[in-house]
Order: sequence, then C-alpha cells, then structure tokens
Amino acid sequence: MSVEIVGKLEDGVTAGHQHGPSGDNIRTTAPKDNGGTGEHFSPTDLMATSLGACMTTIMALWARSRDYNLDGVKYRVEKHMSAEAPRRIVKLPVEIWVPDEVAEGDRASLENAAVNCPVSNSISKDIEVKTTFHYVPRSEL
Repeated sequence: MSVEIVGKLEDGVTAGHQHGPSGDNIRTTAPKDNGGTGEHFSPTDLMATSLGACMTTIMALWARSRDYNLDGVKYRVEKHMSAEAPRRIVKLPVEIWVPDEVAEGDRASLENAAVNCPVSNSISKDIEVKTTFHYVPRSEL
C-alpha cells in the first residue's frame, strides 16, 4: 500500500502539502529559531504530532474491539531539538490522558498498543521517547 503526498514550496520557508487520497491540505514553515516565520507547524513539529496522533489512533482501534469508549483521550508531545549540529529531534516525551474506565487488567495491553504504533516503530532509536499514561476520570479529559 502506498499513499501519495505532494508539496510545493511557496515562499522560501513555507510549503503547502496535499494528501492524495483525501485532498486535505496543510502548510508548514521553518521555525523562528531556524530562520523561518514559525506561523505554521514545522516539519519536525509534524513528526511529533504524528507520534501523538498515531498512538491515540491505535488506542482507539484497540478500544473499539474491546467495547471501550476512548473519546476525549488527549495527548501532549514535547519536541526537543539538538543544541549541536546536525539539527535533529533528540527527545519526544509523550503524555496521554485516558479515562480511568479502562480496567486495570487491560491497561498494559492498551499501553503496549500505543507505544508500538507504526510511527513509534519508525522513529530512530537515537531519539528518546518516554511515554507516560495518566488514567483520570472522564470529567478531567
């Protein structure tokens, strides 16, 4: 299976991108600390976003087959860039808030599904990824 994504540089630091199957569009730009405007997600921001999105999507698929409702699950990813050249992501701490309705006996399986999502499995082992799960009442989501 393959998916085509096309992009075009617009103004030197900003690019538009289109998802082939859906036609959905996003824009990226270089961050201010790297000579850009910072007005859109940077490409490395998209990598961090992809990790959180992939983990929560896989969790939703896990939940669907077990009759759990994970609507409202939220995540936070903090992207840390290297201070030295070459510029690269060095650390991606992840926090995920999950309804405490998930039975304690199922939590390890849910967490395993999340940390083994396709994006996580595609990230270089040189990038430190630590994931913390918080099980909270639904009212705190």
